[in-house]
Amino acid sequence: MADILHRIGVKTSSIDDVYRVLTTRDGLAGWWTTNTKGEGDQVGNIIAFRFGAGGFDMKVKKLNAPHQVEWEVAEGPEEWLGTTINFELKQEGDYVILLFKHLNWKEPIEFMHHCSTKWAIFLMSLKSLVETGKGNPDPIDIKIDNWN
Repeated sequence: MADILHRIGVKTSSIDDVYRVLTTRDGLAGWWTTNTKGEGDQVGNIIAFRFGAGGFDMKVKKLNAPHQVEWEVAEGPEEWLGTTINFELKQEGDYVILLFKHLNWKEPIEFMHHCSTKWAIFLMSLKSLVETGKGNPDPIDIKIDNWN
């Protein structure tokens, strides 16, 4: 199994600000994709994320407010099926440290490299959304290749 791991610091004195952008439709649409349907505030909920190149349905697996959000990929590209996405949050002074994990890839294929870069771009969009009020979700995100 292979994993994607990232760490970012979000300058905010409220861990709840970061938790909110991970668990509400408006928050998720503000940093990942504007085409978001569903709410991530209840375990068992399905959140639908759509992009120009396709999409994903995530099942909310764990919520430990305001410290953890975990999703299981319910629908999406075959490479994502069976994977889990986890966000861990902790307050450190004026920053919330977000530890991101996209776990249990079957193997580190080229698409995984693409997704790792895109996750970094979208996590920076999340950081911008919380710090400035404006993120860069799809379709205005940075495009990196023909997969977007």
